Amino acid sequence: MKVLVIMGSPRKGNTYRAAERIREIIQKKVPVEWEYVMLKDAHLEDCRGCYMCFEKGEEYCSLKDEASPLEQKMMDADGVIFASPVYGFQVSYLMKLFIDRHGYIFHRPRFFRQKALLLTTAGFSGMSDVLKYLNLVARIWGFEVSARVGIRSHATFGPLPPYVMDENERKLQVAAAAFLTALQSGTRSRSKLFDVIGFHIGRAPIDELGDLAPKDHKYWKEKGWLEKGKRFYVDVPVNPLYHAIGLMVEWYMRRRIRKDLRAVIKD
Repeated sequence: MKVLVIMGSPRKGNTYRAAERIREIIQKKVPVEWEYVMLKDAHLEDCRGCYMCFEKGEEYCSLKDEASPLEQKMMDADGVIFASPVYGFQVSYLMKLFIDRHGYIFHRPRFFRQKALLLTTAGFSGMSDVLKYLNLVARIWGFEVSARVGIRSHATFGPLPPYVMDENERKLQVAAAAFLTALQSGTRSRSKLFDVIGFHIGRAPIDELGDLAPKDHKYWKEKGWLEKGKRFYVDVPVNPLYHAIGLMVEWYMRRRIRKDLRAVIKD
């Protein structure tokens, strides 16, 4: 098994040590190939918002940096850990840049085989905000999120109380165990409501816009995701109620898109 850690901290501090502790816990049970991508050392340029990756494809991006190789690293991994300290109740600037440079994946998700673990650290608050955002990103990109963990840490305020250190260890143990179980399963679990709705929310505009979004439309069509009756990106059990809710959301979105298109044509 291969695990890739996308490290959003600019230093090898608390977040890095937490990731290392997860590695130690897992490797006591099974051998795992472990690789870090230190985003502070990666060559990623600021996204220019030109929409080229949306309209023509990411291969037409004018930025010649390491975005594509980093995507390939995620594709080659069995599990990916997204690790970021809390910066102003959000992910670090390094993690946000990484996500922005792969923004096209929100339109064309692809990581359905890979499991994800979300990791954050903070002195006191903001962990839930970061984990919520990373969960949104990872699941829309296609990952099955198997564990989320936020631990308390101090950069310069001295040692943590023993009870906090014990709680941190317990959280890391639980997250590592859940991540390892998911990695060893070799299969994807049943789709959750959020993921099913996300599929239908994505399908509505891409199908309705058609030639107005040629790259996205071609990608979804080739995957078979635009076929009538398709329930999810991959063949996994889908709760009939979730499917019904997804169809209702998709119907509503299609109706709004058609209304907007008619208004544009009329003007």
